[in-house]
Amino acid sequence: MPSTLLCSTGVFEDLSGTGPSKTGNPYDALIEACHNDSMQIQARYNIHRTTRNSQQKTKLLDASFPGVTPDVILQKLENSDIEPEYTDPRNCLVFWARPPKKIRDLIGEIQKELQEVSPNLWLMPLQNLHMTTLEIAYSRTLQEIQDLVDVMGLRVSIITDYTFSHRARLVKPMLSYDDAAIALSFLPAADEASGSKRLLGDDDYTYHHLRRDLYDLSQGAGVTIESRYTIPSSHLTIGRFTNATDFSLVARGSESLIPDPEKMKLWVEKIEHINQWLQDEYWPSGGETPTKEGGEWIVGEEKGLDCRVGALWYGGGETIRLGQGF
Repeated sequence: MPSTLLCSTGVFEDLSGTGPSKTGNPYDALIEACHNDSMQIQARYNIHRTTRNSQQKTKLLDASFPGVTPDVILQKLENSDIEPEYTDPRNCLVFWARPPKKIRDLIGEIQKELQEVSPNLWLMPLQNLHMTTLEIAYSRTLQEIQDLVDVMGLRVSIITDYTFSHRARLVKPMLSYDDAAIALSFLPAADEASGSKRLLGDDDYTYHHLRRDLYDLSQGAGVTIESRYTIPSSHLTIGRFTNATDFSLVARGSESLIPDPEKMKLWVEKIEHINQWLQDEYWPSGGETPTKEGGEWIVGEEKGLDCRVGALWYGGGETIRLGQGF
């Protein structure tokens, strides 16, 4: 099983210290452990991402690090010479949150910064950016996915419109990374200053509550949910590695690549520099709202949830229904 947070297969590890759920809904466990308190929920999400980043930094900067892990399927899709007419066989059924323009613009800036150090980094097209709010099934055949859609029926409309009346806010963007990919992650809000018209207590309904509700709604439609994304993380993958050239040297006397620790050090430093910039410019501080847009995202802004099917690991697939935005 792959160990990477942002990899394309495998169940991800919860690093927040939360135990299993007693109700059958995996999202209930964290809410119960946090006594339904938004500040504690935010803290658990933060523990998860900062612990993960710390682990990955140690791994990537270790002298024995063997190099980044290229996405071999993305390689084939991007370069038809490797395997002509290759198609991604991994079909999924998901509900995505689509970021509003202010978040897409911020990610565009970050991607340009990252490419200064890693010019060969594959970038998620801005129009394809998404955050998996609920994953129903992954790595299935198209027919299996269609069968699930048929079972859910009209419940798809209810779920995709759910964010119109249940408005969870995300704040404090930060880059999260590993040896395969990089993402922009957020934390559930906890009554921080807002540039939107929010009332005290609106953040009691967190992004984690939203995920819990979508799980219940989907399960209530009669489908079995096989999700990898029950960990306390709210992230959009913005880049993936398709080769190791940006962090390698050509071995003397051969054409093989060997990892270059200095290049990897520059990569980690760039990420940390961007994260400090995000905190300085886009995080609320001292009760004040940041002057720059992009520091908060109310899920459902501009677009409701996107019920998506197909081979969608890299932003593709087909929309079954797009919910109502506000």
